[in-house]
Amino acid sequence: MKRILLRADDLGYSRAVNYGIYDSIHNGIINNVGVMVNMPSTQMGIDLLKDEDIDYGMHTNITNGKPVLSAEEVPSLVDENGNFNRSKIYRENYGKPDIINLDEVTAEIDAQYHRFLDLIGRKPDYFEGHAVMSDNFIKGLHIVADRYDLPILDFSFDGSPLNFKNNTEFNVFMESMRPNYDPYKILEEMIKHSEDEQIPMMVCHPGYLDQYILNTSSLTIPRTQEVSMAIDPKVAELIRTNDIHLLKYSECK
Repeated sequence: MKRILLRADDLGYSRAVNYGIYDSIHNGIINNVGVMVNMPSTQMGIDLLKDEDIDYGMHTNITNGKPVLSAEEVPSLVDENGNFNRSKIYRENYGKPDIINLDEVTAEIDAQYHRFLDLIGRKPDYFEGHAVMSDNFIKGLHIVADRYDLPILDFSFDGSPLNFKNNTEFNVFMESMRPNYDPYKILEEMIKHSEDEQIPMMVCHPGYLDQYILNTSSLTIPRTQEVSMAIDPKVAELIRTNDIHLLKYSECK
């Protein structure tokens, strides 16, 4: 059976990102979306997608915006203004003693999970984290996943395959931060491997650009490239003519 899985991260990051994700789903080929539950634009993004037949994941976020808990409850996660420490801080400290307190990050992940339940009305179809180089963050994700029996999807920093649930293994394609990124070429490469036992999984960050995303993210133009790829009629035809099933996480065993 030919299968690939495409996922959009960062719903809620900004209004422009939300509109790009909406186009990538409503007018495109993406059918899995990861929600940042703590952001001011999260409800707006969910409202845009309310009629779409998609899977929702919890894209646990500790690098943008404010925590769900008060800053006083999670001092190791925030700066002097009560905002989450930016990902640059974690990159600079990786390999040193972890700056994240395990109890604090576990409490914040738990609070984000309950915010997800309030927003979506059900458990996430997959559960993972917005990439942060911290062992305690990863430990916290596993603690909360075990606590509520959630389908966790781990990180793959070295390109190794990812196990999911009991019998699913993904080959991860996430190239958007590399020079000369071309999402069309990545999709074509995935299609070549669509009959492999390891399911090709493309982690996308589709979105349009507004001032907030320009101010806070190093990932900009590739977001718009991924929207263009996802909504391109030629891509839909490529999927159809190759008899590709666009997999959802909820379909995995």
